[in-house]
Amino acid sequence: MLSGLAPVLAFPPYASLGGLSERQLEEIVPTLRPRVPPSPPGPPSFTGPKLVDDRAHPFRAAGRNDIRGPCPGLNTLASHGYLPRDGVATPAQIVTAVQEGFNMENSAARFTTYAAHLVDGNPITDLLSIGGKTRKTGPDPPAPAIVGGISNHGTFEGDASMTRGDDFFGDNHSFNQTLFDQMKDFSNRFGGGFYNLTVASELRHERIQQSIATNPNLSLFGLRHITVFAEAAFPVNLFVDGRRTAPGEAQHMSMDAAEAFFKNMKFPRGFFRASKPSSSEGVDVIFGAHPILPGRNTGSVNSFTTDDSLGGILDFCKFYTEFVNTTVRGLYPNPTGTLRRNLNLNLDFFYGSVASSGCPQIFPYGRD
Repeated sequence: MLSGLAPVLAFPPYASLGGLSERQLEEIVPTLRPRVPPSPPGPPSFTGPKLVDDRAHPFRAAGRNDIRGPCPGLNTLASHGYLPRDGVATPAQIVTAVQEGFNMENSAARFTTYAAHLVDGNPITDLLSIGGKTRKTGPDPPAPAIVGGISNHGTFEGDASMTRGDDFFGDNHSFNQTLFDQMKDFSNRFGGGFYNLTVASELRHERIQQSIATNPNLSLFGLRHITVFAEAAFPVNLFVDGRRTAPGEAQHMSMDAAEAFFKNMKFPRGFFRASKPSSSEGVDVIFGAHPILPGRNTGSVNSFTTDDSLGGILDFCKFYTEFVNTTVRGLYPNPTGTLRRNLNLNLDFFYGSVASSGCPQIFPYGRD
């Protein structure tokens, strides 16, 4: 009896409930402290450049029990205390942090945060891990399991990252020096030593082609078809000092800054956030340079097949509809009680970030 209770009692409050059976939910949910998720923060009162590597936010390397993951921006924010340094935060804290630390535009901050929270967060506790924490699942498992967080593969995190390996190869969240060296090489070849939109276009295409050729389980459809191009644009908008606004300096990330963010998880010394609210400006340039439709390898390398069943960057409303009706509802097919209420609230918050696109709102669990 005690051994049967142990997994329930040890369930982390930030771990995703998505995909659990009704029986598992009945056992786990009562052990969690429920929280009504608050409305997401709006834009800050001041949206200009400012020093973010300041005395109030000193860098502190991640401790043994601190969680980090595949997103260099979130890792940096946690290392400087804009997010809780343990790497576990509420969606509202993440929206506030990416705005304060990077000047990320409000609707983009809400879109990325609530998309991640719906598939990788815990709707009951209103907590999301920026990575994933390893834990043993038995006395001697073949490999530790990643518990909760955006390191969970196939939901928010995806293949063909610029500095992280594909999940198929065993580690989708740790910094990969070989891939970073490739980023530097492309920056030298196409950007004069800087990462810019031209470099982003060529490197993004190269990484997709590499994954097609080596990862039989490559998946680039639905949400990942959007984020795979957006993440290539983020560095030129958010990782460039906000004082660099002159032609030839704006949207040019130095390799020193790249190493600080991607490898060391810290702001460059004296870093100023973006000069204005920004997010993925230039994604049209990156996609347009080497367009690729949503799709995936079908169990073998070089078998990439178009699959637009979940929408993608060219059909955003279809993406939104399928994300809600297929992805989220697939993880939570029949929620009840507090879980249903909190899912509905988070779905409302997510829709608020995309409402301007004109997509009709979807209510998979009813309107109440």
